[in-house]
Amino acid sequence: MRVAVAGLVCVLAMPAGADGLERFGTTMKYTLPLAAAVCAADQDRLEDFAIRGVLQAAVVLGLKAVFDGSALGARPTGEGRGFPSGHSAAAGFGAADLAGKCWEDEPVLGAAAYGAAGLTAYSRVQVGEHTTDQALAGALIGISFGAASFGMSPNGAAFSLGLRF
Repeated sequence: MRVAVAGLVCVLAMPAGADGLERFGTTMKYTLPLAAAVCAADQDRLEDFAIRGVLQAAVVLGLKAVFDGSALGARPTGEGRGFPSGHSAAAGFGAADLAGKCWEDEPVLGAAAYGAAGLTAYSRVQVGEHTTDQALAGALIGISFGAASFGMSPNGAAFSLGLRF
C-alpha cells in the first residue's frame, strides 16, 4: 500500500510544459492530501483526517478573509486574499500526514513528501501568486494540522502533535 500511494504521488506530480513548476504546485495541492486520505482510509482513521483537513481549510480561508485588503493579504500581483497560501497549506497538510502516519517507517518517503510540499510553496512564490511570508505561513498551518491527531472515542477526546520523517 505504501509503495502504491508513493507511486500515485510521483505519477500525478510529473510537470509538463513551460509552466511545469506552477503545474507541479497545483498538482501537489491535491495529490498529497488525496494520497494521505487514501492512507487514512486504509488505516481506519478517515474521520480524524477529515476533521483536521476541514479545520485546516477553515483556518486558511478565515485568515484570507481577515487579512483581505491589508498589506499582509496583498498578493504580489496586487490582488487580495493572499495570506496565507492555500496551495502551501494543503500540500503541507498532506505531506505531514503521510510522513507521520503513513510512512513513519519510511523516512525517505516522508522526506520526499515534505520536499514536494516545500517545492509547492516555492512554486507559489516563483509564479508571483504569493510572497515568501504568505507561502511559509500556509505551509506552517498545513504541516501543523497534518502532524496533529484528534483521538476521539466514546471515552473522550485527545490531542497530540508530532512531526516525523
